[in-house]
This record gives sequence, C-alpha cells and structure tokens, in this order.
Amino acid sequence: MTGTVIFAWRRVPPPFLIGGAEVSQQLLAEEFAAAGWRTLYLASHEPPWSGTSDLPAMHRHLTSVGTTCKYRQDTAELRYSWNGVAVQVVPQNRLPTALEEALESLSPDLMVTSQEGSADLVAAARSRTTVVGWLHSVSKTGMSVLDGNPHYALATSRFVLSRTPPTQAAVLFYPPFRRHHGPSASTEGDLLMVNPVPAKGAELVHHLAELLPDRHFTLVEGWWNTAQQFAHHPNVTYLPRTYDMDPVFSSHRLLLVPSVVEDAFPRVIIEAGLAGLPAIGSRRGGIPEAIGDPRLLAPHDDHGAWTSLIHVLTSDRTKPLAEAARRRALPMTRPCLPELAAAGIIP
Repeated sequence: MTGTVIFAWRRVPPPFLIGGAEVSQQLLAEEFAAAGWRTLYLASHEPPWSGTSDLPAMHRHLTSVGTTCKYRQDTAELRYSWNGVAVQVVPQNRLPTALEEALESLSPDLMVTSQEGSADLVAAARSRTTVVGWLHSVSKTGMSVLDGNPHYALATSRFVLSRTPPTQAAVLFYPPFRRHHGPSASTEGDLLMVNPVPAKGAELVHHLAELLPDRHFTLVEGWWNTAQQFAHHPNVTYLPRTYDMDPVFSSHRLLLVPSVVEDAFPRVIIEAGLAGLPAIGSRRGGIPEAIGDPRLLAPHDDHGAWTSLIHVLTSDRTKPLAEAARRRALPMTRPCLPELAAAGIIP
C-alpha cells in the first residue's frame, strides 16, 4: 500500500549532505518514492546554524548536474526532483507557511521530522497526520523533537532507545544504508578518520600521529575544514569533503572512530564495513553497538590503549576483521519500509 509522506525539517535538502542525519533522511525518502509513495522533502536553504542562505550555491550545483529547477523569486523558493523525491526549499521564515500549505494540499499519511526547531513542526502537523520524530542523536538538538509530542519516535540505535523517555512511543529503527557496489581497491592507505573535529576525537589523532610516526593517517574533511590544524604532521594527509567515500574506504586498512561525544550510531562505521574496512572506536554512545566487537574498542582518552590496539591489528589481522565488518554491515542494507509497517507507522 502507498500514500503520501512529507519529510519536513529546518536543515538543507537532498542532495546536500552535512552529516549522518542528512544521509539517513535522504535514503529513507528515496525508498518511499521508489515504493510508489508521493514524497515531498520540505527543507530550508538557510542552515539553522549559519543564518545565511546557500541558495545560489545550491542552484549552481543542481544546474551543473542537469537537475531542472523552478525558482520563485518573490518567495526565494526552489523546487526540483531528486531520485523521485519532490524537493521544496524555502527560507526559514517561510517554512511554517510552506508546511501548512503542504498539509492542506497533500493530506499526507505521514510526516517525518527531526533536529532544530522540529518540535514546532510536530505541533503544527500532529492533528492533521501521523507524525514521526527521528532521533538521530541524544544531544539536546537531537531529542528536542520529542517536545512536540510526535505520535512515534524512531530511535536510531539501542543506545538512543535507552535514552528515550518511556512515555514516548519509540521504535528501534537503524538508519538506511546502500550496498557497496564499487570494485575492491588495493589497500594502499593505512589509517583513516572522517570528520576530524574536536567532538569526534581530533585531539587523540594529533597524539597518535606523534606516537606512531611510522604509520600514515588520512583525514577526510567533515563538518568544517580543519586541515591547517594537522599541517605540521608529516604523516598526515588531509582530503577535502567528498560524497563518494567508497574508494577511500576500500583503499585503507583501518578506520578510526575516537569520538569524545556520545555518538548515536555512526554511519561511517557501517559504510566502511560495507566496503570491507574494519573500524576501531571509543567506548562512547552507540559506537560499540555499531562496531559489534568489544576487542575493537578503547577509551577515548587513553592514548596508550589506542596505540597498542593499532599495533596489534597488523595487516594479517585486519583481513579477517574486514570480512567480519562486512558481514555485520550487510544486514543494515535491508528494506526499511517493512519495519515501519510492522510498527504500525504506515499501512
């Protein structure tokens, strides 16, 4: 059975990806569209943390990849289709009105929302349709959607579910993933870290680069560019942000996930596993759940434990770990809509 679903939030739309929440929501929206659901993705070209508009850059990128856009100058609104999903991008101050218009014209069966300002979007829609709040993290921002009292909450890991109030109708719902289809590359790289910012363990990586001068570290830009902070390390290569991580994953030996914060369920661990790249991580939040092997964990602030673990995991040891990582990750590429149906969220 099909219907109409709205994804509404105050962050940027597909295909513009900042972090795991953006990727997860895009993939689920695309799965709805592929299943025959009428799917609207309502978002803003003004990221809530910046206060400035990314509309010109968005328009240029979409045009460069051959996407037909309809721009309405009087409302600073952009409309286009992405992988079967109808996308509507508006300024922040117009988003409540745009949501009201969409609820009125589409009479959706479901609305999915999350992150900054989502409680207000829940409150605006919950009397008109079934509303789901997606808990992408246990931060104040991630959990704030519950303030609007959605009908259901999607907990992105067992760790997140454990932090969800028992009064909330919460469902364990791991993020959607796509299978790795690229060819296996030769393992020329060594140690890889994605998003080297303080919250994700950048300080530890500085220490590891000094303690392990014979090992090479590849860092990939994430939330913002931190290249200059690592420029003095001769054994560090810094790559700009890329949306095609599969070749990077498959050409390295080991992924480092030394987060200081309680990550909900890092997508990068599963994405790397699908490409045959095993991960070692900190014992924080949902990282142990995503890695699935306590032998591959270390305290986020114990430099000696990390160096010992890296030393132990020689090339001979990482080969079976790569296969184990792939086996653990593959079930995450499952169809997701049946899980929503089983929970009674969709027919």
